[in-house]
Order: sequence, then C-alpha cells, then structure tokens
Amino acid sequence: MLVGIHKSCYKGYIPYACRFETILDYNGIEHVRLEASAPDFWQQVSKLTLFIYWWDHIYNDRQVALTIIPIVENQMGITCLPNMRTCWSYDDKIREYYLLKHYGFPIIPFWIFWDQKLSLEWLESTPLPVVFKLKGGAGSANVVLVDSRSLGKKLIRRMFRKGMKPWAIPFGIVPWRDVDLKLFARRWGGSLIRRINPASTWPGWELQKNYVLFQKFLPNNDYDTRVTVIGDRAFAFRRFNRASDFRASGSGKIDHDINKIDMKFITKAFEVSKAIDFQSMAYDFLYDENGDAALCEISYTYVDFVVRDCPGYWDSSLNWHEGHFWPQYCQLADTLKMPDLRQPEME
Repeated sequence: MLVGIHKSCYKGYIPYACRFETILDYNGIEHVRLEASAPDFWQQVSKLTLFIYWWDHIYNDRQVALTIIPIVENQMGITCLPNMRTCWSYDDKIREYYLLKHYGFPIIPFWIFWDQKLSLEWLESTPLPVVFKLKGGAGSANVVLVDSRSLGKKLIRRMFRKGMKPWAIPFGIVPWRDVDLKLFARRWGGSLIRRINPASTWPGWELQKNYVLFQKFLPNNDYDTRVTVIGDRAFAFRRFNRASDFRASGSGKIDHDINKIDMKFITKAFEVSKAIDFQSMAYDFLYDENGDAALCEISYTYVDFVVRDCPGYWDSSLNWHEGHFWPQYCQLADTLKMPDLRQPEME
C-alpha cells in the first residue's frame, strides 16, 4: 500500500495535508510527497494505492487539480481523495446550484444570467433585497446584499464589462460596510511584496466576468447550520452571524452544542451525500420562509479543526457516536477501507 500526497501550489504541504501524513505514519502506512511538475510524477503516481490532492480555492491549485485528478482516477484507475464526483462543484456556486437543482434538493433559489441585457431586465422587476455572489469564494467573501436597483446595475455592468477578481469587491461598487478592510490591506501588502520580490509565489485569482449570480435573501436567520458528512458520519455545529450582518460564514462565532442542532438538517445532508455519492461534503443550511431546510452552499473542504472540535457524530440511522475525530482520519478510513485505522493525538 502506497499513498501519494500532492503539494499545494501556493502554500506547499499545508496543515490539512500534513495531518494525513501523521495518521499514515501512526499506522505504519507508506506515503510519498508529489508535485505534478516533477519529471517522474506520472511514474510515481502509477505505483499508488491512493492519490490525495486536497486543494482549495486558489486558482493555481484549481487548474492543476482539475487537470490531473480525472486522469489519475478515470484513466489510471487509482482511488483519489477527493474524487471528481466530490470536488467537481467545489468553489463554483453555479455548478453547485445546477447539480443540486437537478436532483431536486432544496437549495435556495438562484438567478443565474449569462447575458447582460436579460439580467438588467430581470433586475427591474424582481423584489429586493437579493444577494449578489461571485461563483467562488469562502468566509462570506464576494457576497453583497443588494437593496437597491442602482447597486444591482453597477454589479451587473461590472461583471459583463471589466469583471471582478475574487476576495475584494471593488471600491465604488458596494457600500463601505461591505468592504473587508483587513482583506484589502492584505492584498495590497501582498502586491507590494511581489513588486519588491517578483520571485515570490503569487496566489492567482481568475477574473470573474460574463455571468451574474443572485440568490434569494432569507431574512430572520441569525445563524446557519454547518453539517459535514464524511461517509456514514455527520458532524454539525451552528455559526452565528457577524454583528449587524446577515452573513455567518467566516464569523468565527461557532456553537458545538448538539442539542441545538435541527435533525432535519442532518437527515437532508445524508440524503444529498448518498444520492450524489460524495466522499466528503460540508452543507450550509438556513431556514426558508416556512421553516424548512434550505441549502445555501456546499463545499468538499473546510476548516478541519472545527470539525475535530465536534463532540461526536451521527450515523445515517441517527445514532450518536461520542468522541473527537479529525476529518482526515475518517477520510482515510473510508478510502483505504480500513475501519480499524487508528487515530493519533494531533494538534
């Protein structure tokens, strides 16, 4: 048995990947580090039992992962973590919506336009507010509450003309309350460093344009419920909104009290993962106007230690299993088909 772990293009071997290595070492399972640019990459891959490339929203990693994973999985027949079924829709809210809508799952209504004229016509008559989103982004980045037609028109015209780069909605487009000043300062500082040291790695961002995406606004949700399903395990916690804001993702206000979890979210998350056969998926739930479960977004990857801090998980029969589990441990136990895999102490 040999497991290969691919590095992140921007940050190298990130903590999430290193925890895979710690678990493999603890269980005496051989593993190697991989990089697609290496001349012997494909030769090394051909020897693997499992190929791991746990990639995130950085465009550099996206373009590499979506190029090599289909070949490793479909042409070479090697198990991948994540596999394409699991990561195909990642960081693309349009793909998420089309996929979940196809299966009939209760995702919050989206209005997706590929034509400027049609989107402007729609805006003239649609009830406000609605939520504007870029198709990529995490932690509530690239998310704006549109409460006026003038703001909606600015966003539409920008998307069909100059476009936007993720993680910083441009000044002059949105109100100051929606500008993430810390994020802006970080990007400005990073740009300055790269001017001084052009050899430094640049986390590329794909320009977003020629589409526009609006989501129905569901008021009276002070928090969302994040349910993470890995195999036959569902971990759950609540995330409360930022102060004077409608957005919960990235707030850091997390409640792990299992007695406050609405079990219909657990049931629905298992239904989706089973129907689409996801290896690992995090679901963000809100309540619609009738108090029913409404899916906001999904993501195959997430902050691992927040899942680890859950006091246990439910199985698909809604039986409770006490204990703290790293998601990497659960993922390896499933993909390696090793239910007796041991979990080490990790930080």
